[in-house]
Amino acid sequence: MNGYFPSIYASPVSLQYRMTLTAGAHSARHIRRIARTHLEIWELEHLTDTVELALTELIANVVRHVPDSRCKILLLKQRTGVRAEATDTHPELPTPTTTVDPDSESGRGLFLLAALVDRWGVSPASGGGKTVWFECDGITPH
Repeated sequence: MNGYFPSIYASPVSLQYRMTLTAGAHSARHIRRIARTHLEIWELEHLTDTVELALTELIANVVRHVPDSRCKILLLKQRTGVRAEATDTHPELPTPTTTVDPDSESGRGLFLLAALVDRWGVSPASGGGKTVWFECDGITPH
């Protein structure tokens, strides 16, 4: 018999991805590709557009508001979907707005994030800085 037998030592599918980086102009593109790959592996492809756009907003906020542009990204498969976090070194917590000036060049990121995802929040990070996170439920639309 010449069948394929998977190794008993093969590692299981990772349920998380972590990355530390100095965010720049092209970082969002790379992080979107990483997220897309993990969502495919986790069989959550239907969340791809939402997660990619939400991650782009988190990275844009790091580039724009964090002086050293350093952050840690976490993608975490959950029982019912995915959670993403961006932890940076800047201690100032963002203040979400309920209205957006139509002529403003900025200020829409968290407003957009709230409209896209199922849950999101921000909290002080241990050791300084903050973590902005969001969760998307993986319930397949009918």
